[in-house]
Amino acid sequence: MGFFNRRTQPAHATTGPSVGNSNGYVKEKRGRQGIMSNHERRAAYDSSALNRRPPFGQWLKQTWLDILTMICMGAIGLGVYEAHPAPSRSFPVYFTDGEIVYPEFAYPLRNEIVPIWLAALLGSLIPIFVILCLQIRIRSFWDVNNAILGLLYSLITAAVFQVFLKWLIGGLRPHFLAVCKPAVPTSGAQQGNGFGMIMYDRSICTGDEDEIDDSLESFPSGHSTAAFAGFVYLYLYLNAKLKVWSNYHPAYWKLIVTYMPILGATLIAGALTIDEYHNWYDVVAGAVIGSVMALSAYRMVYAAVWDFRFNHIPLTRHLPFTYGAVETGVEPFHDAIFTRKAGWGSGEGGAWGGAPFDAAGGVRGSGGAAATGMGTQSRHARHESDGYQGRRSISRKPVAGVVGNGGGSGNGMRAEQMV
Repeated sequence: MGFFNRRTQPAHATTGPSVGNSNGYVKEKRGRQGIMSNHERRAAYDSSALNRRPPFGQWLKQTWLDILTMICMGAIGLGVYEAHPAPSRSFPVYFTDGEIVYPEFAYPLRNEIVPIWLAALLGSLIPIFVILCLQIRIRSFWDVNNAILGLLYSLITAAVFQVFLKWLIGGLRPHFLAVCKPAVPTSGAQQGNGFGMIMYDRSICTGDEDEIDDSLESFPSGHSTAAFAGFVYLYLYLNAKLKVWSNYHPAYWKLIVTYMPILGATLIAGALTIDEYHNWYDVVAGAVIGSVMALSAYRMVYAAVWDFRFNHIPLTRHLPFTYGAVETGVEPFHDAIFTRKAGWGSGEGGAWGGAPFDAAGGVRGSGGAAATGMGTQSRHARHESDGYQGRRSISRKPVAGVVGNGGGSGNGMRAEQMV
């Protein structure tokens, strides 16, 4: 139990997670004031050590609870999926003159173009295959670990979410009447209900019981949910590793590759309207659910979703990631990236730079030192005066004149020295 109770050192204000001794990696060295020198930082942030595969027992200690939770969630989802629809629905069949009320639910039952098992398989195996292929250059165990775990978070959570909606809300599929095969009672027999007595429930259906259950659970689309949960997650991963929306002009093929998963998810979802298995609003709802789960899962395991400076960095289990910048040193996972353009993945951090709402103490990258015009010592001194490390620095333009107490004289402090 000591593994779970051990207190780790607080994270340093850097672009990488602080490295403590809880994971058996490099122990972080700190100075007397809690500030690391450049030499100490280089020694502490051993990127190759953090990217190596840990012993299986250590990995299992960090992941067993997630594995157990995913198994439980899968069992719950399967149980709800196999259950009969919860609500008792009423629906019309014919008007009093014999006309079909809802011809949009009278389409014939057809075979699915993409079965549900295939949609789930494509939404999981294709992203895993791409993630593993990118490791040819990335070569980071923890990137693979976080990427695949995040993918499973997205798929399982989305699946359980949508089966509960199917069970409790549901709806009629476009082929409902063909599956129900209603035997509408004639006069003198069992009457309908509602206004005009033209509403009936499933008791008038004569079709297969399982098919009727399935045709009553149209909303939301499980195909769309699984496809978007897996492929939107892959879309976010490709954007982070290829730096498509970043601080340089990437090659056009990267944009094409990044949007291929979105095209795949859209084709899978759109096919459901061709084979008349879902209504358009079922597909849209499934796409929204899958996309939300993908965004949530990706942010759980990576430092950002859209911030190009951090969205490729996998988060560690027990040590927090502090969003900041340093002038020198090799940060863990900084090279966990596929592209090698504009300084990315070179170990030099040349592609890092300031951005709106920057949480960093300064900018980094080509021209970063010139932009800040501040040395390590002055930044550390300001951090100490601020009361905590990692506060954002604000550069101010020099203002002519001397500021004193209540006028032009006093302590003689220049305006550009004021904070």
